[in-house]
Amino acid sequence: MTQNPDHVLDHFELFRGPEYVEMLRNKKKNFENPVDDADLERVREWTKTPEYREKNFAREALTVNPAKACQPLGAVFAAVGFEATLPFVHGSQGCVAYYRSHFSRHFKEPSSCVSSSMTEDAAVFGGLNNMVDGLANAYNMCKPKMIAVSTTCMAEVIGDDLNAFIKTSKEKGSVPAEFDVPFAHTPAFVGSHITCYDNVMKGIVEHFWGGNAGTVPKLERQENGKLNFNGGFDGYTVGNMREVKRIFDLMGVEYTILGDSSDVAIRFITLFERGYDAILR
Repeated sequence: MTQNPDHVLDHFELFRGPEYVEMLRNKKKNFENPVDDADLERVREWTKTPEYREKNFAREALTVNPAKACQPLGAVFAAVGFEATLPFVHGSQGCVAYYRSHFSRHFKEPSSCVSSSMTEDAAVFGGLNNMVDGLANAYNMCKPKMIAVSTTCMAEVIGDDLNAFIKTSKEKGSVPAEFDVPFAHTPAFVGSHITCYDNVMKGIVEHFWGGNAGTVPKLERQENGKLNFNGGFDGYTVGNMREVKRIFDLMGVEYTILGDSSDVAIRFITLFERGYDAILR
């Protein structure tokens, strides 16, 4: 097998191995009712013609899939775009299990995300204790560089205040006062995963621009000739972001990617190694 524990490949390289190429070829041949390569190429070229374009413009009705992912899904997606950042969802374990499962399938790699594990008592009395304990466990076990906090329906319905909860957690010693814990309120009963991606990105930028929750002076704009690039919520981010960076490098452009989730597997392994080292110590 191409994959081995001494040299873990992400799916971008793994599925180019000979055994996977053969497996996918057989899957396509035996189960997907494929068409000939020549016919596929003919249709591909036809989609580039004016005839195809006019057929698209002539449509008078559109069917849209009404299924929408909830906001915290976009929160986790935004958080994993930053180095050694651990997504922390203030809500129940069941919700977070869904996000982990979704992104593990999407990236074809394990995706990190933790929960404050709110239960029935927290739904009645508030989830402050869950936040205090959860941040302490996440910080000490995973040793991330940043923890990005979002919420689920339960926390939003009862009105938990993330800003106050995070400040209280720092006062109680869950994380150091200067540690970065940006946050965004992400009620899943409104908006969608795209709405929340924007909210979390805004929350992270405001956190650093505003002086890291008051622990350092606010930043001032200084031109440095670099380009800031934010690709937004992109379901094909792994391939697209790598191509964007390749193009920038070819053009000799100095750039900063705001939310680069093209190497989620590497970031997950980094977090795991940080936590494992902490346990050994």
